[in-house]
Amino acid sequence: MSDMEREETRDEPVEIRTFVAAEPELIDPGFDAASHPPVARRPRRWLPLFLFVATVLSTWFAGIFYAADPPLGSPFVDFVLEGLRYSVAVMSILLAHEMGHFLAARIHRVPASLPYFIPMPISPLGTMGAVIVQGRGVADRRQMFDIAIAGPLAGLVLALPIVWFGLVDSKTVPKVPVDGVAFIFEDPLVMQWMIEHIHQGISENETVRLSPLIMAGWVGILVTALNLIPIGQLDGGHILYCLIGRRAHKVAMGLLLFAVAWMIYTNSLNYILLVILLFVFGPKHPPTADDSIPLGPVRVAMGWLTLAFIVIGFTPNPISQVGPAPKQSAPDGVEVSAREDPSSIRGLTPPARRDGQNSGDYFAAGLAISSGLGLVEGNSLMRMLRNSTGEPSDSRQI
Repeated sequence: MSDMEREETRDEPVEIRTFVAAEPELIDPGFDAASHPPVARRPRRWLPLFLFVATVLSTWFAGIFYAADPPLGSPFVDFVLEGLRYSVAVMSILLAHEMGHFLAARIHRVPASLPYFIPMPISPLGTMGAVIVQGRGVADRRQMFDIAIAGPLAGLVLALPIVWFGLVDSKTVPKVPVDGVAFIFEDPLVMQWMIEHIHQGISENETVRLSPLIMAGWVGILVTALNLIPIGQLDGGHILYCLIGRRAHKVAMGLLLFAVAWMIYTNSLNYILLVILLFVFGPKHPPTADDSIPLGPVRVAMGWLTLAFIVIGFTPNPISQVGPAPKQSAPDGVEVSAREDPSSIRGLTPPARRDGQNSGDYFAAGLAISSGLGLVEGNSLMRMLRNSTGEPSDSRQI
């Protein structure tokens, strides 16, 4: 810029805008507030990428545990590569789920953010899914239904084949009495059917050895089933509200009360934090922009069939811990120790720990904590994004 241009620039008048103050006497009488609406701040564009990379790293670290193939004494790089297999597989499932939501929103021209993944380094899963943010009250009944159902269906398109290929490549191992405490991942019905079909000759004394691909598919199926629970802002809550309207509120409350009764009856606390937080954040679903728009018979059938996946995908007690039974006395007075045989429990056997330690408590506690903290972190992220845009919004989390 030349000196003459600089002088001309300095001589140009500078527009000074008056800001609206809380005190009426401080407001410029000539200021038209209606013509100067507040400008929404755009979310930080680097945040989705940062969270995605952080989640890749956390799932990579979690996947090292499932490295069943490298033998004892293998180079550390072998375990790292096996962990990478889990990370790529589980992140592909979650990314497919979230892009299903995102693309459906784009097709219907409903404003929606990119997915914000939730890393969980202390979790055995490495993540608790992701959150997308969309404008509240923008989508009508049909649009809300399409956006909600697209995520679970897209995720299952990858999760089921990943489990299948993992089982085809897996090995069966004999069940042995437990020396100390061990844990078993219980299979949902859909995985039991796959195991029976792929490993047809498997006996009651054998089980399938866990691998990174199987674990990634197991996580994808479990997270999808959890997200299809018809409560509140979960995908299942969106779908059920679009199917039956405000009657979904009674169903959601009934399911929460049933979950509490079930946990008390079975003394299982795997989902305790998840249930508490669903109570805290509310089981009700907000109305859509237009609840009167019909779904049509095809969407209604798809909605009920998708919700029915909970029956074959959900696992009430995903982790079973087995260990030594109480000591018994032999008839001759010699004290013996009877160990519980895990052959009575159907499930996937994790790889043996190289350090001789067990992680049953770590996994049981980690699943409960990650389920609850995933909701906390997701809702905290949603509030942060809402504050950054200055607009009310809805979240969708897996």
